Amino acid sequence: MEITSRRLDIDALRALRAIRLHGGVTRAADALGLTQSAVSHKLKRMEASLGCELLNRRPGGAMFTADGCSLLDYAERILGLHDEALASLAKSELEGRIMLGLTEDTTCSDLARILGRFRRLHPGVAVRTKVRMSLALRTMLEHGELDVAIVQVFAHEVRPTDVVLFRESLHWVKSRSLALGPSGPIPFLSFDEDCFYRHWALDVGQDGDTNLETVFECTSAAGIVAAVEAGLGIALLNERHLRPDMEIVEVRLPEPPPLAYVVRRAKKARNPALESLISSMQEEISRYGRLALAS
Repeated sequence: MEITSRRLDIDALRALRAIRLHGGVTRAADALGLTQSAVSHKLKRMEASLGCELLNRRPGGAMFTADGCSLLDYAERILGLHDEALASLAKSELEGRIMLGLTEDTTCSDLARILGRFRRLHPGVAVRTKVRMSLALRTMLEHGELDVAIVQVFAHEVRPTDVVLFRESLHWVKSRSLALGPSGPIPFLSFDEDCFYRHWALDVGQDGDTNLETVFECTSAAGIVAAVEAGLGIALLNERHLRPDMEIVEVRLPEPPPLAYVVRRAKKARNPALESLISSMQEEISRYGRLALAS
């Protein structure tokens, strides 16, 4: 087939990316606000144009074919450039300064790409970023030290004014090699005092017969993951940090509440530059249903 007769449809590429992001055609369709048949039609039409299969429709197999995986890598770059090109046609006269807070998890993710694109499109806006634990960021927002922050909260703490970027589960986990007895203290691997996981664990987690003994403290998720894998104790970790040699602990411990990552403004922070940055994040969610965060 002549290469000039092939076409990559932008909407079909969005659908392909959404399928990977959400784990299937049905959930991708829900996130994109389309019917399942509409998403399937877009993909089949692109497969016909390219002359190859992108989705593996055989039961029990991988979600994407080798060609599909290859195209997904290009789709990320194509969609980013496409959206940036459209936005660049609207000349930006925005100026100002934004003090932004991020957690460790959000420094390497879709958010980093959005921030890079925002800087290129709005060179007159200076964005200053500080990376802290969620509780520290919330305090900084209250004191007016930040204009906006990406913070983790328990799902029941989401405010009407928050913009939800991502939801996930929180789990008690341990190494498969670590044996926990039926009684006695449970070795606990904890983030530092600015971690609301820790506060929940030491408050609610001490109810009943639970007895947590903190044996390891670390500010880094990578450090907690390494300690769990070494069999030093149990920890509270979100789904993206789970590893094959870990197992979820379901006995002797209360079930942790679900999590949400949200964009939260300071009370008096309102300016066109800040609203434009938040709108960029909301537009990304409207296209893909959520934002991908670092593992």
